[in-house]
Amino acid sequence: MSLSQAQKKAMRSIGHHLDPVVTASENGISEGVLAELERALNDHELVKVKLAIPDRDDRTAVLDELVAQSRSELIQKIGKVALLYRKNPKANPKLSNITRFENHHGRH
Repeated sequence: MSLSQAQKKAMRSIGHHLDPVVTASENGISEGVLAELERALNDHELVKVKLAIPDRDDRTAVLDELVAQSRSELIQKIGKVALLYRKNPKANPKLSNITRFENHHGRH
C-alpha cells in the first residue's frame, strides 16, 4: 500500500489536528491495545497513536510491532506520537478522518 510523498504530506496535514486515540505503554502490546487500534483504523483510517514509553529503542520496537500487527502504514513519527494509516474501502464518511478533512490541507 505504498503512498506517494504528496499523499503522505496531505495526511500529515490532517494528522496535525488529530488527538491520539490509542496509547501503548511500557506494558507492551496487549490484546486491548490491538483491538482498539483495529477499531480506530476501521473507523477513522488515519489515527494518532501515543507511545508512553521512555526508551527510544523500545518505542521504535513497539511501533514496528503495532504497524505490522495492524497492517497499517506509518505516515509520521515525532517523539512519542505516531500517525498510522490503513485504507478502509467501506469507511463511514462521517467517521473517516481522510474523508472529513480531505479539502482541509492545513488551511483554517
